[in-house]
Amino acid sequence: MYSTIIDVEQLSNQFGQDWVVVDCRYNLADADSGYESYLKAHIAGALYADIHKDLSGEPITDHGRHPLPGVDNLRKLFSTLGINKEKQVIAYDASSGAFAARLWWLLRYMGHDAVAVLDGGWQAWQTAGFKTEVGVQTKQSEDFSGEPRTEWLVTMDKVLDAPLLIDSREAQRYRGEEEPIDPVAGHIPGALNHCWKENIDENGHFHASEYLQQQFSQIYTDTDSEQVVFYCGSGVTACANLLAVAQAGLPPAKLYAGSWSDWCSRADNPIATGSEPS
Repeated sequence: MYSTIIDVEQLSNQFGQDWVVVDCRYNLADADSGYESYLKAHIAGALYADIHKDLSGEPITDHGRHPLPGVDNLRKLFSTLGINKEKQVIAYDASSGAFAARLWWLLRYMGHDAVAVLDGGWQAWQTAGFKTEVGVQTKQSEDFSGEPRTEWLVTMDKVLDAPLLIDSREAQRYRGEEEPIDPVAGHIPGALNHCWKENIDENGHFHASEYLQQQFSQIYTDTDSEQVVFYCGSGVTACANLLAVAQAGLPPAKLYAGSWSDWCSRADNPIATGSEPS
């Protein structure tokens, strides 16, 4: 079972297995470009899942830009993708796992641990020259009946109770120096900053597990991983940090799915700028 990341050679060697491969390419600046790229070429047999249309839903637990889908909608989505409790799932994108990690986290949240993100994503697959195809792919629907691990999810009213809160956005957005997406700049008071990109090397691959473990151990200090809460702009790239935590061999941390877009929508929520003491 692959439960964190998988490289292109490992995936290529498993062709012929009854696995589910899901293309999660997306561009925040051009919502249709991910699907258009999928239609032009994708990993052979891969299905497509859209961050906005499939991996987000009507506001239930949060009111961020990419609200967490309801449990019934997640079961329906995963069933449509041909996932059951025995299936190995591989997610990939063209953004070093930034979007694929959202599908990874959602499946694990729903109790399905056999899910991994393709290290290096679409670019690594193309560079290796492995098999691709065009057009829309489908799979026979399965019965996905997972149950949510609700203890992994934190809602707005519990955020400030977190022993350690980590903002996954770029440092400039965290410090409030710029905010290209949301209406208010800054961060949740007390949050430290660890941008998800710090888990990725110059070639778009995840750093070694030992390196990741050292990074997070320095941030966590004496806080247990299970008590740490990650957030980002809308609950997407925070999942990339949560994936890196798992790849480091640490216990699962928590997600504030609404993230900054949810937090800053309430005028009475406190907002901080600059850097917090480490």
